[in-house]
Amino acid sequence: MKLKHYQEKVLTTLKEYLSALSEFEAKYERALEIDPDVASDYNFPKHAFTQATARTIYHSKTNGLNIPLPDFYFKIPTGGGKTLLACHSIDLIQKSYLKKQTGLVLWIVPSTQIYRQTISALKNREHPYRQVLDISSGGRTLIKEKLEIFNRLDVEENLMILMLMLPSANRQNKETLKVFRDSGGFTDFFPAEDNYPAQHELLKQYPNLDYFGEESEVFNQQIKTSLGNTLKILKPLVVIDEGHRAYSEQSRNTIRNFNPGIILELSATPPPNSNELVKITGRELHEEEMIKLDIHLTNKASWDWKDTMLSSYEKQKELETKAKEFEENTGEYIRPICLIQVERTGKDQRDSGYIHAEDAKEFLIKNCSIPEDQIAIKSSEKDDIEGIDLFSKECEIRYIITKQALQEGWDCSFAYILTILTNPQSATGITQLVGRILRQPNARKTKVKELDECYIYTYKPNAATLVREIKNGLESEGLGDLAGRLVNDSDGGNEGDLHDKELKYRAKFKKFEGKLYLPKFVIQEKESWRDIIFEADILNGIDWDKINIGDIIEKTLSSKQTKEQELTLGLSREESELLKETGRIEKVGTLEIDEAFLARQLSDVIPNPWVAFELGHKALKLLSEKYNKETLAANFVFIIEELKKILEKERNRLAELVFKRLLDRKQLCFFLIQEQGHHLLPSHIKVKSNRQLVRSDNSPIQASLFDYVPEEDLDETEKTVAIYLDEQEQLLWWYRNRSRKDIHIQGWQKNKIYPDFIAAKKSQTTNDDYETVYVLETKGIHLKENDDTRYKKNVFDLCNELGAKKPWKELFAEFPDKNFEFQVVFEDEWQSEINRIIK
Repeated sequence: MKLKHYQEKVLTTLKEYLSALSEFEAKYERALEIDPDVASDYNFPKHAFTQATARTIYHSKTNGLNIPLPDFYFKIPTGGGKTLLACHSIDLIQKSYLKKQTGLVLWIVPSTQIYRQTISALKNREHPYRQVLDISSGGRTLIKEKLEIFNRLDVEENLMILMLMLPSANRQNKETLKVFRDSGGFTDFFPAEDNYPAQHELLKQYPNLDYFGEESEVFNQQIKTSLGNTLKILKPLVVIDEGHRAYSEQSRNTIRNFNPGIILELSATPPPNSNELVKITGRELHEEEMIKLDIHLTNKASWDWKDTMLSSYEKQKELETKAKEFEENTGEYIRPICLIQVERTGKDQRDSGYIHAEDAKEFLIKNCSIPEDQIAIKSSEKDDIEGIDLFSKECEIRYIITKQALQEGWDCSFAYILTILTNPQSATGITQLVGRILRQPNARKTKVKELDECYIYTYKPNAATLVREIKNGLESEGLGDLAGRLVNDSDGGNEGDLHDKELKYRAKFKKFEGKLYLPKFVIQEKESWRDIIFEADILNGIDWDKINIGDIIEKTLSSKQTKEQELTLGLSREESELLKETGRIEKVGTLEIDEAFLARQLSDVIPNPWVAFELGHKALKLLSEKYNKETLAANFVFIIEELKKILEKERNRLAELVFKRLLDRKQLCFFLIQEQGHHLLPSHIKVKSNRQLVRSDNSPIQASLFDYVPEEDLDETEKTVAIYLDEQEQLLWWYRNRSRKDIHIQGWQKNKIYPDFIAAKKSQTTNDDYETVYVLETKGIHLKENDDTRYKKNVFDLCNELGAKKPWKELFAEFPDKNFEFQVVFEDEWQSEINRIIK
């Protein structure tokens, strides 16, 4: 499954953090060897977090052994693919930080619904989640549920995912929970009961293990052979889904007491005092076509709930007609579903004066002629959708009636309509249900307006309360920045009414409309020019024989080898089990070196599988001159990661050579072309916003190219820069370049460069024209020396160099004699740098 742009951003940030974490943990371990007391004050997770994020506020955690614990959050809104990101993150953490392919991952979820959904996906070898894990482990993935027994070999030879539901890990009633009960199934991890010295030594190494007895007793302490104790010994990688649900101190202590090596938490709404490594906004999801927007709220003026039901029924019919037309045109199947929230679902509650699930069902059957098999009730007592594939063409369900049963974890992108028949004065259930209709089918817009939006119907006219609660619902799903995309289609009033704003040039800049170009790199084709196609023009031109992987020999491999065990299983004398372990031999073992697996891992850097295989083979051959086969096998994962880094660096180096060779041969040029495209500033744009950017003294923005700048389109640094540009008298106009929509520069790397701002300096001869255009890219301090920043600076320097060789009017006769300057400015020096370039 191809990752979305924001998902790649999450994983890139994680890579940088894990790299810093490894660096600072190594310092911590060296300090432990020299002076443990000094090392105890060295908080390596905090240092790594600060380096990766440039944020100094970090909430430190320790595990049950009082060791500093890396604990961080991904803030991913509903519909953002948290589980897929968790699987990719496991791969990165295993390889980049833990330096292994096998071991235990403890995956904790908060509810039965999420538990069933996740375990089903992970056990399905055809599912993208499982495929990511299988690629990471080389096909040795083992999925276990909380009550399943496992042994030491399972953990050492596989990437083992153990699913656990949070209430099961709650420490308050631990003696009644199976996680903490003494169990004969985990004796493999503990010394024999009568081996008191070994029991004492293990307790000394893991002092937080649960045990029977006291030290003063005849038989000393007896360690419990429980799942809880097993987890403490294995120091798992912990993944917490919907982490905000685990935020009671009691739950937190339970999880930290499992002695995790690292904790990754995922949530749409991280709790206070969490270490938010990455934050993805609802806007980013919308740009990637992951969610349905706008949200249409229809608040019926009638006090009869049946009128609301009738409106939602009509909307479902309308959407189904559109969906059938869409299927005829594209072959893609969508069956719009309406979710109906009622006040009661219990079998003995129907005559209580509240709207009951059976009332809604009866209305649909009798008044709307809906077949019964198209209606399902989902409640704690009745579950008509259990085990049903709602995406199947064979499924007839179009209406699902519930009270609160469809909350976090229920995902069906065919859900388009939410009908609320509860009292809108109460927020119960509304905030959870609003997120259920947001997901876009196939994570891709249909280009049919009605099928790319979602709908909410309610009754009892209290629009203000409803709008507030639905916005709260968006915030609880991590989509608070999209609250402005709520369109109120109420029968009366205009509460929350917000439509597209079409922005145009300010009157004083109208003469520039359709005439503001930026130069770009183009490929010559006979009598015409076209944009660069990275794969065809750059990647295809690389001479892979010139890749130098010599640096791989400089990598130091660990001499530590894995151990494997040979178990003998014989028939058990006990009737309760068929087989029983009768013998065990521990010996030094190796992971198998698989060159085909290595080639597959390199394929995201080297597109040609044969070249990838040859380079992998060459790397192993070079290392074999220095290390024996057993050491290579023990470090196989580390070798893969280091080789990928070397190859990526080499690919970029050779791509730059291809790019500059094309320039030298005049096949690639940098100039202005008078045509529509991504080098012409737009003459109008559409935005949805309820907050306009203003100057620091609260006066209106005056020099922006368009007459309105949405505040929520800018982060804090960008706001500050934008306001500063607006206040400069030397500048005639400025424009906030929209990422992935407006002007971009294609260099020798795959990702296009979208600069943050375009600004124009006033002409020295007249105040209503400009002479120089500045293309500005802003960067945080912590990104000053990273590869991406160096690349952008190099591309910008090349643009400046090429642009200085000839006057622009020679390159493009109809373009006035303007100058262009491309600059990367940093957070700690942007003000002085802007002052320098405009003066």
